[in-house]
Amino acid sequence: MQDTYVIIMAGGVGTRFWPFSRTDFPKQFHDVLGTGRTLLQQTVDRFDGVCPIENIYIVTSQEYKGLIKQQIPELTDDQILLEPHRRNTAPCIAYACYKIAARNPNANVVVAPADHIILKEEVFKDTIKVALGATRNEDILVTLGIQPTRPDTGYGYIQYIPDKLTVKKVKSFTEKPHLELALQFLDSGDFVWNAGIFVWNVNAFKKALTRFQPDIAEIFQGGVEHYYLDSEDSFIQRAYQHCGSISIDNGIMEKAANVHVVLASFGWSDLGTWKSMYEVSEKDENLNVTDGNLILHNTTNSIIKTPKDKLVVVNGLDGFIVAEFDGVLLICKKDDEQKVKEFVAQAKELDPKYV
Repeated sequence: MQDTYVIIMAGGVGTRFWPFSRTDFPKQFHDVLGTGRTLLQQTVDRFDGVCPIENIYIVTSQEYKGLIKQQIPELTDDQILLEPHRRNTAPCIAYACYKIAARNPNANVVVAPADHIILKEEVFKDTIKVALGATRNEDILVTLGIQPTRPDTGYGYIQYIPDKLTVKKVKSFTEKPHLELALQFLDSGDFVWNAGIFVWNVNAFKKALTRFQPDIAEIFQGGVEHYYLDSEDSFIQRAYQHCGSISIDNGIMEKAANVHVVLASFGWSDLGTWKSMYEVSEKDENLNVTDGNLILHNTTNSIIKTPKDKLVVVNGLDGFIVAEFDGVLLICKKDDEQKVKEFVAQAKELDPKYV
């Protein structure tokens, strides 16, 4: 366990979960499911028994340091990595991996987003431990693949070589296919959803980054003499000015030949949208997901989340999102939720306070 580290990515804004997720208070800092723990706190809790708390690092935007200190007070400042600019996941992961490697060159790392839902925690831990066992001494990059339950066009897909091995070789990545292609993937039986959770040892990661994203590798290798020192912050400020924006999937995983996948089924959702929250939440007898002070009539298949200090009466809706938070009310068909990004852009034009 001492060589196992966890990197939690917690810098996103979660635009598709608007108006609940806002720039100054994104969804990972909310208790979305009413469990008494925020998504970030649940993510940290999830790795209890996988690694010690001092081996958990959170990468986030500078403006969220206070929220993280408040929600995860056990972390030291060295464990909270503050990005001055959002540069997607490749630089975020590179920063954390190079910093961890500077302290422990034998580190075996799990990379996980802060805003995912995992319903079967023990199955998740067992799956992670299988992946960690595979990457400890091997030059491979492992991702977790979720058995698909529907032809979802919002997820990336991984095609693997079907064999009896637990850690399977990846043949291809396909990012967010159109519906017809997603249906073909589902029928073929050798495609899984890309969960965006990765496992590797730091040497395998650095080798892959140096090959496929040499500029990013050079930038963060240059921080070796600054990590864990007072000069780290000023180094990172300079580094991010020269860092391109690219995802870890596009930057490395789709290019590398040593990518493997562990198939998983642990009640996963990336909770990227209102619809995904609806799918993992408990429903009433009318298939509604509700949170608020509500009177409902003739309303079905809907998700309604409103402030508890306001009585909300809803009549005659089927398949809708009704969400209110901090002065913004959204009423939208569940099937039209991809338009939420458009709504956010329009709201920002009216007044940035709305986003």
